[in-house]
Amino acid sequence: MKIKPQIDFSVVDEIIGRYENPSESLISLLQDIQEEYGYLPTEVMVRISEQAGIPLSRLMGVATFYSQFKLNAPGKYKVLVCMGTACHVNNGERVADAVAKTLGVKEGETTADGLFSWEEVACLGCCSLSPVMMINGQVYGKLDGKKVEQVINDIRKAELERAGQ
Repeated sequence: MKIKPQIDFSVVDEIIGRYENPSESLISLLQDIQEEYGYLPTEVMVRISEQAGIPLSRLMGVATFYSQFKLNAPGKYKVLVCMGTACHVNNGERVADAVAKTLGVKEGETTADGLFSWEEVACLGCCSLSPVMMINGQVYGKLDGKKVEQVINDIRKAELERAGQ
């Protein structure tokens, strides 16, 4: 199980302090916070509300409206599944289904061990290799369910071996 690190609220306060009127720069503020943590931790959202006087409901409304914001901690390995035209017509949906099944989590979620998170993206620009997925910048193409499972399980195995040393 992944343990959440303690949040240093002085960092949050410093980011809030960059804005003369945080309420009017809410998207930029949230982008800066997400840049720092990789997502928008609940404790940080509460801190922003308290320090900047912005209702938590407004913060959450903005964070859930824009797809750029993530409310869950990303995994060590970010899996992006292409849903562009070439991937779509070459069974990209089956790749997404295989990722979900192999990881045991829905799109946008992170595995319990904190290793993987995944999402569908509009295009990865690797059309000649369709269908494709990308894991931490590494492209895997000409995929089917078995290849998806093998790639993910190989990464899991390598992580277990590293942890055992």
